[in-house]
Amino acid sequence: MFNLLFWKKPKTSLYVLYVMAFFLGLAGAIPAYIQSSFLESFVGISAVNWFFIAANAISIITILFFPQIIKKLGNYFTTGTVSLIFITSLVGLGITTKPILIFLFFVLMQIALNLIWINMDIFVKSFSSNSSTGRIRTVYFTIINLAWIISPTVSAWLINLSNYSGVFLGAAFLIIPFLIIFIIKGAQIDGHQTYKTSFIKSIKDMYSNHNLRGAFWLAMLLNVFFNAAVMFVPIYLNRNLGFTWSELGLIFSIMLIPFLFVEIPAGFIADKYIGETEMFGLGYFIIIICLCVFAISTSTNIWFWAAILFISRVGAALIEAMRESYFFKNVSDKDVDKINLFRTSMPFGYLIGSLISVIVLIFLPINYIFLATAIFICSAFPFLLTIKDTK
Repeated sequence: MFNLLFWKKPKTSLYVLYVMAFFLGLAGAIPAYIQSSFLESFVGISAVNWFFIAANAISIITILFFPQIIKKLGNYFTTGTVSLIFITSLVGLGITTKPILIFLFFVLMQIALNLIWINMDIFVKSFSSNSSTGRIRTVYFTIINLAWIISPTVSAWLINLSNYSGVFLGAAFLIIPFLIIFIIKGAQIDGHQTYKTSFIKSIKDMYSNHNLRGAFWLAMLLNVFFNAAVMFVPIYLNRNLGFTWSELGLIFSIMLIPFLFVEIPAGFIADKYIGETEMFGLGYFIIIICLCVFAISTSTNIWFWAAILFISRVGAALIEAMRESYFFKNVSDKDVDKINLFRTSMPFGYLIGSLISVIVLIFLPINYIFLATAIFICSAFPFLLTIKDTK
């Protein structure tokens, strides 16, 4: 089984990357579900959207220039540098109370996290052949998602222990093992390859290629969903429906379980049998229905919300697995520009989701954000008709 997962590339290097991904995933996930509530305590719910809009807009610009930096300095050096920026931003959020500094460190945190995952994409892609991409990418994301499953319980414990500051400081502490492993094993995972960095050409190539263009839009829509789910579900359940953070920690841990069990089988099926488009469609149908339920339900039953959020993540896990499998079958590890452009789908998705939220909150209560998001995500289906399946 492991030979199937790792194909003919050196196993040890993939093991190192998987362990690094776990600690990086944990450090990124622990603050994720509390950051909107944390920001709201300083600036109010309407201004929270503008923090995310600014952070993601700047992230997009930074990501677009990142290939030139990687080409000049190498993936190894940039990974270490960006990791240090990430730690600094987490510590800053944990110790400061001034809104302007919170804004600065929040933006740095978002940018650094986006960039580190691009570095990791390049490392992992260098150990993936097209015939094994679905399996390797889904094992990789399953390990990251294991960290996400653990993180809500850890976040709730840290909030009860030391309020929001402890969450950020705890996340900073957890990135240290990532850095230690990287320093010791970095030369082993860095292939010192020559990267293609024709930015304008990559934009033209992605736009003119209907498969890559469709993959980008489908990936972006998943992040529009995550924007609503990560930013506003915790606020809605905590402030509007009265759930405590201890209850939310349990709910969110149950919610994330599908990411642990869905993605590896989905990647295997995509590699061996039906390709990606059918599972893309099923995933989007599930999350659209769940978003509509979010919008209309006022239930205060903990198990109801655990169940509906669980189902929504079955859909999201299917989409995430197909996103990785489909895109990375269409590029090589040297296509750093294309990988960078593709990873702008995350800040683009959060940016668009935040803009939707700004408009909705001017006229309507918070739960209508979920309905508006569901309507926008329906645009996935025309794109599914344009991309060529890999099977």
